[in-house]
Amino acid sequence: MSNSGTVVPGATVQDPERVGFLVAGVQKAGTTALFDHLIQHPDLVMAPVKEVHYFDDESVDWDRPDHAAYHAAFPDGAAGLRGEATPIYIYWPRALERIAAYNPAMRLILLFRDPVERAWSQWKMERGRTETEPFSWCIRQGRARVSGAADGSGAHRIHSYVERGFYGAQVRRLLALFPREQVLFLGSDSFRRDPERILGNVCNFLGIPPFGEVEPLQSHVGPPDDKFTRMSAEDRLLLEQIFEQDQKEFEYLTGLTLRP
Repeated sequence: MSNSGTVVPGATVQDPERVGFLVAGVQKAGTTALFDHLIQHPDLVMAPVKEVHYFDDESVDWDRPDHAAYHAAFPDGAAGLRGEATPIYIYWPRALERIAAYNPAMRLILLFRDPVERAWSQWKMERGRTETEPFSWCIRQGRARVSGAADGSGAHRIHSYVERGFYGAQVRRLLALFPREQVLFLGSDSFRRDPERILGNVCNFLGIPPFGEVEPLQSHVGPPDDKFTRMSAEDRLLLEQIFEQDQKEFEYLTGLTLRP
């Protein structure tokens, strides 16, 4: 199953301030490297700071949203297609619905990584911040911190090691809101191995000239595994079993295979 990378006919952005595309996921899959490339393209107007966190902002009155603050995150008066990268959007409760209400013609770019490795990478990042529990506990008993938390709570941002990995369910929800032609699905391994080809696909999808020759970027690479005990075989097997059915749906919906 392939993604044509074209915008649906008639899907145009009327307001010059209106954001036209998002890198909407997923965390720990190369979105920072992609952002670092896109911000250099002369035909794009990117928010200068990655992760604007607008559509996951629960302090906004989403019944009567004022988008002025969002638009202020972009360079004033710059001409070009506006976009930003906030990888939590595909996961955050109600963010996709808010995006669809803001711009039904929004183009969405999604980078995906094997959900087992993604969970491990997120835990390593959080372990360096506030996480005090071992990975084995986090993917077992620790899931109650998320399942028992209210929508929009900090637990969904910090402790969602397993929950963020249910890509099939997230993509199904996404495609119920946006035509497939407005979504580009990418694998993080392909982006790392062949950035020039993947960036060419992104440019084609957005309708802008290609970059030409590009150098691979590795942005915000996590700490080396030798700083941590490696993921155990038992933990890996558990996560593979947890994600098995969802991954089948993900592969059917996107045509991507993420398993190593």
